[in-house]
Amino acid sequence: MTKIGLFDSGVGGLSVFRAVARELPEYDLVYFADQKYCPYGPRPQKEIRALSKRIVEFLISENCRVIVIACNTASAAALY
Repeated sequence: MTKIGLFDSGVGGLSVFRAVARELPEYDLVYFADQKYCPYGPRPQKEIRALSKRIVEFLISENCRVIVIACNTASAAALY
């Protein structure tokens, strides 16, 4: 079965998790809340990218084939 990984810097992404679970009940979901480094907002962009990369690598190691960034700060850092 295909796994979908989702991550956020805290628990705010749980609303995204719930929406994905509701719309795609046939998929296994893995949620990673990075509460150790929460909040991401005041951190330098380079650090946010490094934290996000580490989480994505973890989700890939858990066999997630799709990864959802449920964190606005990490999404914005990825765009630049």
